[in-house]
Amino acid sequence: MSKTHYKTVWLSDIHLGCKDCKAEYLLDFLIHSQIETLYLVGDIVDMWAMSKQFRWPKAHNNLFHKLLSLPSEGTRVIYLPGNHDEPLQKYDGMNFGDIEIHRSYTHITAQGKKLLVLHGDQFDQQVCFGPVHSWVGDLLYDFLLFLNRWYNWARVKSGQPYWSLASYIKGKLKGAGKAIARYRKACCDTAKKQGFDGVVCGHIHHPEIVEEAGILYLNDGDWIENCSALVESSRGDLSLVYWAKINNVSNLINIVPEKQGTKGRKVA
Repeated sequence: MSKTHYKTVWLSDIHLGCKDCKAEYLLDFLIHSQIETLYLVGDIVDMWAMSKQFRWPKAHNNLFHKLLSLPSEGTRVIYLPGNHDEPLQKYDGMNFGDIEIHRSYTHITAQGKKLLVLHGDQFDQQVCFGPVHSWVGDLLYDFLLFLNRWYNWARVKSGQPYWSLASYIKGKLKGAGKAIARYRKACCDTAKKQGFDGVVCGHIHHPEIVEEAGILYLNDGDWIENCSALVESSRGDLSLVYWAKINNVSNLINIVPEKQGTKGRKVA
């Protein structure tokens, strides 16, 4: 089996235990990748979702064990817990077996760029719109994921690959664009104040590589909507990989749409 070599890979917002987790796609990506250093940038296990309804299908279990086995395969794994796996934040600076746990971390690329790595929930108070707007946003996002499940169920049935309808709709919403811009600015301002060349984060499920005020902003996206990873080549080049777009693995996934919940659920 041919594997693509990466010096570094950043993954976040996998949300194992959540019904919208695309575990099959990520497992396929990992099987086809040789990774020197892997950063798990928060919300790997969705403890929020599982506290409401425990859900751990075989695909999630297979992916979880693959992640745990990576250190034995020669990959250095660094885990930076987010808000959905918040209980693990108290183990900052400790090891879980061969997996290092940190709240934030400094990464130096092969080109010498100094990057601040963190999940991004640290900036929630700076970008939120208040409790009413947050509640409406949660309901809307839950509905978008509901539409996304049924839409892609139909695509798979007709032999088409996965495509994120939720991400497309979010991109058309003016309010979503403003929230993303505020979040990006908060991340970059913090990185600049601390003397970094850039910041790597997740949290908002919006993969992006842009420069703002001289700071490189790198959001690795998610495995709920976009099936994206941020990767670094041996030369230090940074890019986004969208696995579902370049690999038709619909034969690996059995999409069974679930009914929309009666209550909004915050995923970001």
